[in-house]
Amino acid sequence: MNELNIAAPLAAALAAKGYEALTPVQMAVLADEVEGRDALVSAQTGSGKTVAFGLAMAPEVLAGADRLLFADTPLSLIIAPTRELAQQVARELDWLYAEAGAIIATCVGGMDYRAERRTLERGAHIVVGTPGRLRDHIERGSLDLSKLKVAVLDEADEMLDLGFAEDLEFILSSAPEERRTLMFSATVPKEIAELAKSFQRDALRLQTQGEAKQHVDIEYRALNVTARDKEHAIFNALRYYEARTAIVFCKTRMNVNHLLARMGNRGFQVVALSGELSQTERMHALQALRDGRARVCIATDVAARGIDLPGLELVIHADLPSNSETLLHRSGRTGRAGQKGVSALIVPPAEFRKAQRLLAGAKVVAEWAKAPSAEEVQERDDARLLDHPALAQAPGDEAALAQTLLARHDADHIAAAFVRLWREGRSAPEVLQDSLPPAGAQAPRERGEFGDSVWFSLSVGHTGRAEARWLLPKICDATGITKNEIGAIRVQQDNTFVQIAKAVAGKFGARMEIEPGVDMTRLDGEPNLARPERPAPRPRGDKPAYTPKPSRFVEDGEEAAPRKPYVKREAASDAKPYAKRDDAERKPYTPREGAERKPYAPRADAERKPYTPREGAERKPWSPEESDRKPYAPREAAERKPYGDRKTARGEAETERRTYAPRSLDPAKRAPRPAGEDGPRKPYAKRDDAAGPKKPYAPRAEAPAEGGERKARWKTGDRPAEKPAARSAGYKSFGGGADKPARAGGFKSHASEGKTFGKPGAKAKPAPARFDAKDTSKRFVPPKKK
Repeated sequence: MNELNIAAPLAAALAAKGYEALTPVQMAVLADEVEGRDALVSAQTGSGKTVAFGLAMAPEVLAGADRLLFADTPLSLIIAPTRELAQQVARELDWLYAEAGAIIATCVGGMDYRAERRTLERGAHIVVGTPGRLRDHIERGSLDLSKLKVAVLDEADEMLDLGFAEDLEFILSSAPEERRTLMFSATVPKEIAELAKSFQRDALRLQTQGEAKQHVDIEYRALNVTARDKEHAIFNALRYYEARTAIVFCKTRMNVNHLLARMGNRGFQVVALSGELSQTERMHALQALRDGRARVCIATDVAARGIDLPGLELVIHADLPSNSETLLHRSGRTGRAGQKGVSALIVPPAEFRKAQRLLAGAKVVAEWAKAPSAEEVQERDDARLLDHPALAQAPGDEAALAQTLLARHDADHIAAAFVRLWREGRSAPEVLQDSLPPAGAQAPRERGEFGDSVWFSLSVGHTGRAEARWLLPKICDATGITKNEIGAIRVQQDNTFVQIAKAVAGKFGARMEIEPGVDMTRLDGEPNLARPERPAPRPRGDKPAYTPKPSRFVEDGEEAAPRKPYVKREAASDAKPYAKRDDAERKPYTPREGAERKPYAPRADAERKPYTPREGAERKPWSPEESDRKPYAPREAAERKPYGDRKTARGEAETERRTYAPRSLDPAKRAPRPAGEDGPRKPYAKRDDAAGPKKPYAPRAEAPAEGGERKARWKTGDRPAEKPAARSAGYKSFGGGADKPARAGGFKSHASEGKTFGKPGAKAKPAPARFDAKDTSKRFVPPKKK
């Protein structure tokens, strides 16, 4: 491999690993025209892509040296869609760059963030991680991509399916623009091509030769089963092939959990991989598969993407994939490194067409057959028992115990016990219903060419809202037949007739119940499907001749002309086309002859005369020059007379009213005060705070009595001590009592007896009687609790 220009440390690692020749994709990335350029590489799963991009990025990472020095920032970045794939890539690069002394750091979700941060701070040459965790490290400043030389996107199509496009754009935007970008994918759909244009510059498209010949070491088998036997067919397939490691693919996590419980109850050594598991649980499940503690793995497409299980010999598609690319990815888990593998598709009748489209899109040929029956599984088990390696070995230390067994029991009993012990640890095979293989691609048959058939009658029709699309799956599920064995379905008013192929008609018997309340009965011959003839139309009879009514526009004394009967035109060509008249051809309006238009005359009861316009010229607008009225002219200010005093009816002045003089703000110009007041009014002067301290506010006292001094209205301390309390001691919430003073008498509702209230000088009124606490006749007594 020295002629391929592989770096010496990598060549030594490949030789130590046992590589004698490189795969096509590994050879393609080492070509001279690829060196230093961006590349978009498509290669099938299991073709050695991890070693391929490890060799491709060696010129940028090693830079011609055999031993790497300390690197404060990473030189290479590999982005993988799942945690398992990222860890697998890190393990592959670890042995590949071991001779070069490369430090490889992993950044994946579910692991300790602090440990990853410390590894990055110590310095790493190559970083492998998932998009979400890598973006987290970049945003927190623990991952610096300023000196990145090469970036690798592994399984790029899967990262797009998982919605990582935004994270990829953020990560690559943090790296230098002159970096080298390599993208590896099993297939290159349109979305991957568009992603390559945005992330790469003048990328070189590499399509390896192995992609044209898909999975030559994988045997594809399509197992047609009934809908109710899907799970039983999976169990029998696992028992029939008895693979060292097998993987079963499901669409959803719910299906994974359901199948895990069913297989665990049957004694299978099984683990599950789904998105709801933690990283620790996923690692334990994969380790159980690697060391042999588990033999079957149930997983979804996302969880199993990129995992490498040693000795994986069987792949079962419990749920058909959504497209051909997913089918290739699933099947590519087996048949690696020259080993043989089997990819089995579980195909119910409703998915025959879909399975054929998937196989055709993947360009693979599958062998259609029935699922392994219970007899076939048992026969395969017996063959393994007879060929067991333990039977071919010569007796050793256990020879003495064997002689003891032969002395106590005969050979038949010992052999039978050995068979029972062999079968005891294995799940019993399931009995499956017969299912016809799907018909090949044939030309659509004409109606009526169904062949030999038997008619059945169903006890439901239009009155029971029966429809063909509702009855078809129920009939198929009742006996496990396909829709190809069902011919015509004729829904009548109260029953339905169904045509069944004669080859499978015996499954129904003479009578069976396909659903509670819906019975299916076999008919001796063909039913009468002819529609009843419609009754003949009733004769209308001879109608009397039509007599037209006289026209209401004929005046008295004139005889109405006979009305012609309506005759329909035979052709539309007899009618003249409508031609729009031009405005120039339209004649002006001409009043009727002999009719003079009378002028408007008002009603007789109106006193107002009708309006008669002036003769001659038109009416002009009013102008002051032509009018007899003098225009309004405001009086000048000098001519305005002052306001005179108001006079009484006798003509005498009522008051001496002074003229108004505005008040001036200047105190010197203010008008003097009227006579009778003491001197002129002083202007207001604001008090200056610096003039002296303000006196505290003192409330105004009550008006003093004649000859007395002003006193406050009341004070709490001035209340006579001998005055009785206004409240009973028992009602403390209303004041009063022995320990509290009574309230003021001004509070009418709380006044004491004999207190007068009201305005000063008003007639005293006695206060209302107080409530007597000792009077039990007026006291409310709550009822006693029972």
